[in-house]
Amino acid sequence: MDFPQRRRLKRMTHPFDGTRRQFLQIGLTTVACGIAAPALASVPHVKGIRSLAFHNLHTDEKLRVAYCENGIYNRAALAKINHVMRDHYSGDACQMNVRLMDLLYDLQHRVHNDRPIEIISAYRSPKTNLRLASLSDGVAKNSYHTKGMAIDIRMEGTSLMKIHNTALDMRRGGVGYYPDSEFVHVDVGPLRRW
Repeated sequence: MDFPQRRRLKRMTHPFDGTRRQFLQIGLTTVACGIAAPALASVPHVKGIRSLAFHNLHTDEKLRVAYCENGIYNRAALAKINHVMRDHYSGDACQMNVRLMDLLYDLQHRVHNDRPIEIISAYRSPKTNLRLASLSDGVAKNSYHTKGMAIDIRMEGTSLMKIHNTALDMRRGGVGYYPDSEFVHVDVGPLRRW
């Protein structure tokens, strides 16, 4: 086989269809998120099935998935969550922190609402976050969104105030209240409120 034929064959069988730069960007984003996210571990005190339902308001994607059973996280289910929570501007995805999923599960049960959690914003690539921060004072430059540790949500049938107050009572991370934009921010970073 001469060189041009090998080159064509390699191009046809390569699994990535973008440019080398895009491939490297996706790889670096995946590595960065992998470092920020904890290793998947079992949670022995958790019994039963933990399910979450989401509706991404930007992509109109819907997902209902059991992400944990008897304390063991389901990698395939978490991969689906990572996809629905991806940066809707760039398409970049990140391994979302499982503590955030547990926070959302517990929050949903405390407000007695099993409808899909409406995603306003979940993962944001550093590039997207930098652009949004330049446009608004309300976007933190080192946002937990870029680490897969934060989400902006609302739940049909539950007031923002109830979501906000319940999240504050849980004391599991940061909680921000944005009534004008109609969402509540929750994250699994340090305990704080705004």
